[in-house]
Amino acid sequence: QVQLVESGGGLVQTGGSLRLSCAASGSIFSMGVMGWYRQAPGKLRELVAAITDDSTTTYADAVKGRFTISRDNAKNTVYLQMNSLKSDDTAVYYCNAGERLVRPRKYDYWGQGTQVTVSS
Repeated sequence: QVQLVESGGGLVQTGGSLRLSCAASGSIFSMGVMGWYRQAPGKLRELVAAITDDSTTTYADAVKGRFTISRDNAKNTVYLQMNSLKSDDTAVYYCNAGERLVRPRKYDYWGQGTQVTVSS
């Protein structure tokens, strides 16, 4: 079992920045990939960024060049640095962990989510 706890969401103006953190605990040794997803009202949950255990990264086209995902293995924490925020980035952001990026997965863990609101 893996527990994921997100923090760092909030209200920010267009063009501003936020950094989300996801602290992982439990049986994380089998988690080959950790990522951030988001879900806006009325929309499906979508992948924002992911990072593997060898630090290979993947980004959604909508956030490339603005968001950066990173991980601190010593702290079992994954970060999402979000710059140049737009109103379209408003969503609940979820941390996710699994043994691989593609689904189906044997393991697929989610945090409780943190709200990010970008105001114009």
